[in-house]
Amino acid sequence: MNCPFCNPSAEVILYEDELIRILIDSYPASRGHLLVVPKRHVERWEELTEEEKTALVNGIDLAMEGLKKALKPDAFNIGMNLGKAAGQTVPHLHMHVIPRWEGDCRHPRGGVRKAVLDLEDENLNLRERWEKNRLNREEMEGLRKAFKL
Repeated sequence: MNCPFCNPSAEVILYEDELIRILIDSYPASRGHLLVVPKRHVERWEELTEEEKTALVNGIDLAMEGLKKALKPDAFNIGMNLGKAAGQTVPHLHMHVIPRWEGDCRHPRGGVRKAVLDLEDENLNLRERWEKNRLNREEMEGLRKAFKL
């Protein structure tokens, strides 16, 4: 598999240092959905060094700050799918930073707890949602500016 997180296209990279990247998610659950990924190809949390774990957590902070500046969300969902049984589809560890707004869904209560419901996820089945949630060029540029701290 050609790993999309090891070799991301330049247009999805918002931030990069020696240990992590912050990427724009190609299949966004909401507008501004970002991924924080280790640069080194790692599939399991246990394979990360302590330095990489710290960098990933710091990356969540950076992602949230950039999103607050550029898109002004009301809240966030933060999560990881660790392994196929948990829903992971790209075998490169990654953390989701999903901005949320009041009224963006009818039933937000429970947040990440919904991950274990035995229901089809409408966001993963409707290509129209991905298209609707993708940022336009102006929004992407605003987000890029927000990451130039």
